[in-house]
This record gives sequence, C-alpha cells and structure tokens, in this order.
Amino acid sequence: MASKKILVTGGTGYIGSHTVVELIQAGFEVLIIDNLSNSREDVLSGFFQITRTKPGFFCFDLCDRDATRKFFRNQKVDAVIHFAALKAVGDSVKNPLLYYHNNLVSLINTVDGCLHSGVNNFVFSSSCTVYGQPDKLPVDENAALKKAESPYGNTKKISEDIIRDATGVAKFNAVSLRYFNPVGAHPSALIGEYPIGKPTNLMPVITQTAIGKNKQLEIFGNDYSTPDGTCIRDYIHVKDVADAHVIAVKRLLEQNNKSAFEVFNLGTGKGISVMEMVNEFVSQTGIKLIYKITGRREGDVEKVYADIRKIKSETGWQAKYGLKEMIESSWKWEQALAKKNILSDV
Repeated sequence: MASKKILVTGGTGYIGSHTVVELIQAGFEVLIIDNLSNSREDVLSGFFQITRTKPGFFCFDLCDRDATRKFFRNQKVDAVIHFAALKAVGDSVKNPLLYYHNNLVSLINTVDGCLHSGVNNFVFSSSCTVYGQPDKLPVDENAALKKAESPYGNTKKISEDIIRDATGVAKFNAVSLRYFNPVGAHPSALIGEYPIGKPTNLMPVITQTAIGKNKQLEIFGNDYSTPDGTCIRDYIHVKDVADAHVIAVKRLLEQNNKSAFEVFNLGTGKGISVMEMVNEFVSQTGIKLIYKITGRREGDVEKVYADIRKIKSETGWQAKYGLKEMIESSWKWEQALAKKNILSDV
C-alpha cells in the first residue's frame, strides 16, 4: 500500500489539505492539483513541517481539458480524491452559472482523465446539501434526494449522477462521501481553514470575530422551527473527515467495495444550532462575541444531521473528536494566523 500514488484535486484547500496530511502519514505518495483560487501555496510548507514530506504540486485549472489530459498522460496515479470545487452556498445562489461551470466541468475533465488513463479508483467530496431539507432526521443514505436548496448543492447532486453513470460504462469504482459541516484545524495549527476573502462558514466567522477581524457576527435568521430559532447542523472535525477519505481510498484499492458506486454519510449524528455553537465558543474561550440577527440566508436548510450507521458498520469509521476539540483547534489556528500576519507585517 505504501507505494500507491494518490492524486488529490483541491489539495491545498481546507479539507483537501488535511486529507493530504493523513494520506502521507498513512504511507501514500501524494500529488496535488489546485488552481489556488481559494487557497494558498504556502500550505505546502505546512505539509512539510507536519510530515517532513512535500507532495508534488501542479498549479492549473481542471476546467482546462487539455491541461487535465496532459497531466493524466504524464503522471501515473492509482486513485483520485476529488475536492476541487467552489463551495459557498450563498455565493452559489448569486453566481449559479459560475458554480455549474466550475464544479461540473472540472469534475467531467477529471473523470475523463481517469477513464482514459486507466485510473479506476475515485473518491468524491460530496455534501449533505444533496438531501435538501430532509423529511426525516437523522437522514440516511437511502433518503430521497429532494430539490437542492442552492446551485452548490445541485452541483453535488449532479456530480454524483455523473460519477454513478461513469461507473456503469467502465471498470471504474467510486465512493461518494456526503459530509455535513467540517470545522476545526490540525492540532499543530500549521494548516486550517484559510478562506480568501470573507468567510461564509460559521466557525471561521466566529473566530475572525473573536480575534477582531470582524466587528460582529451575523446570525442568519432566528425564526426557524428549532429550539432556539437558529439553523441546526451536524458539525464534524476536519481530521475525522480526512481520516474517512483515507479509509475510502483504501477500500477501493483493496477492492473491498460492495458496488461500483458507494455512498456514505460523514457526521457525528448530532445536531448543533448556530446559537449553541456561538455560546459554546464563548464558554470555552471566555471571549464575548458581538452578534446581530439578520434575515434568513437564501439557500440555507433549516436543520440537518446525519445517520452514520452505514459507514460505521461497513468500514468501522466514526468521529473521534467532539465540540471541544473542534472549537479548541479552530481558535488555536486563528491565533496562529494572527501571529503569522503580524510577523509578516514587521
């Protein structure tokens, strides 16, 4: 297994970077493709500091079919983990064509590269957004996929259809991991969520407010049918998500998959409201957060959390980290970024 080479698209991004670290530590050789549209190349130095290994890095856009085909002609890989995508729900509502073009064309080109070069193992970074607002909670993998609440969610649903169809016409096996809300950072504070521009995910908004980058935190709606009126999500530590990708790629390489296309939820199985997360951060850190309630954000579902029995029974995976570690690592990472920025300005 140590000699296997894994391509990670979007590997300098948030979840991709943590997965790269876990892959290297599991003995894999890693190559990364990223166009750095929402990530930074200095993540590569973080990889080296954590693992003493620097993965191969290729900077180009997977929407470029010729460049993608050239990569697959020149580089032999045993499996692909595909993260590369735009991922902000609200932004996708405002810029739907951008999301459809970027997320679907890059996927098609990557799968095309696999099929033409004999790469038969593919792990896809999917999302709980494919469920829309489920009729029943916790939601399991057999739930009907309702109309997506956002173009981003719809690109994940369409992507799964594309991958499923590809497995039907070639010797091509895939696992789609539908994860819920990744938060946290590597305990070293050398890699973490590092959005370019204004963040849209809750945890970096909280930590940026706590550190003083934002004057206040916006909470989008407090009139949902939830105990405190704010949206409920299933937050999961990014290291748990990364670990699941390593398990998924091993499952394919060892041919332990039960069908050509498999789907698994990744979550903790527990729903936490936005207000609960804010209060827990204040409780753990002692830092008061200034926030205001604004209107609902278009594209947000009211509540969703995972039924994780399938992945636990099939692979033995389950989340190891709780809310304490999620908040602790996120805050440590934000403080490390602040220190890094101060030093760079000197």
